[in-house]
Amino acid sequence: MADAEWLADVAAHGMVRPSLVPEPGVREVRELTRYRKSLVDERVREIQRLEKASQDAGIKLSSVASRLMTKSGRAIVEALVRGERDPKVLAGLAKGRMRAKIPELEQAVVGRFSSHHAVLASEVLAHIDFLDASVARLDQEVRDRMGPFELAVALLVGIPGRGRDTAEVFLAETGGDMSRFPSAAHCASWCRICPANHESAGKHRAVSKKPGKTWLGRALIEAAKAAARSKGNYFSAQYAHIARRRGPTKQPWPWPTPWWWLHGTCSRPGSATRTSALTTSTSTPTHSDWPSES
Repeated sequence: MADAEWLADVAAHGMVRPSLVPEPGVREVRELTRYRKSLVDERVREIQRLEKASQDAGIKLSSVASRLMTKSGRAIVEALVRGERDPKVLAGLAKGRMRAKIPELEQAVVGRFSSHHAVLASEVLAHIDFLDASVARLDQEVRDRMGPFELAVALLVGIPGRGRDTAEVFLAETGGDMSRFPSAAHCASWCRICPANHESAGKHRAVSKKPGKTWLGRALIEAAKAAARSKGNYFSAQYAHIARRRGPTKQPWPWPTPWWWLHGTCSRPGSATRTSALTTSTSTPTHSDWPSES
């Protein structure tokens, strides 16, 4: 897009309208990251099925451990599938800090784990292993395709609460081209994570964010929740400040601003790096290139 067209689009619409059809490299990585997330969701559902089966059998591992699919929990479930029923033997399979809860585990594994529970648990564990292997292969494929943009991924991962998977989703969904967004506010609006405003006669009514951009919105919300649980940084302090007024159950809102600043100087007309990061090997701006907070 020429500079004159860029300025005309900003004047007419407040931002550069994203292309309806992204570049091939963007589409490929986007499909991979979305399918990876679908497999991760399926893995969660399988763990929930295993939890349902164990609860039906009277096995209360999740009442003692934080999660069912820990190393200790999996070892106990596999022993149950093999036919072991002795509570002392099952509790003795605990590892690490779980060994301090052996007396509680001995009570938790006393149930009515029958043959059909063993079949269900065996199939679920096999499916979880299959999903783990599939996700690992997709991780490697996405990592290989993000090679030219590894520096940007490393910068985004440095933000509290953001992991590599979230950084890859952000770059895949946005195309890595921040030049289309005149400001971080425009980026947040395009991500559909800005709360709406419903005010009438001086009264504010409850509203939620606009629908859309499900894949990117989920990733940003998960990152915000992780940042809220972290310690000693601005994000956790800001969440604590909001929670004091609105209550701790309020969902932490994702902040795309640091993504917008970190991922390159949002190239403006005249810049030489107004192309997609997933289809070119242009260098990522350094700290000296970033705009000041003012």
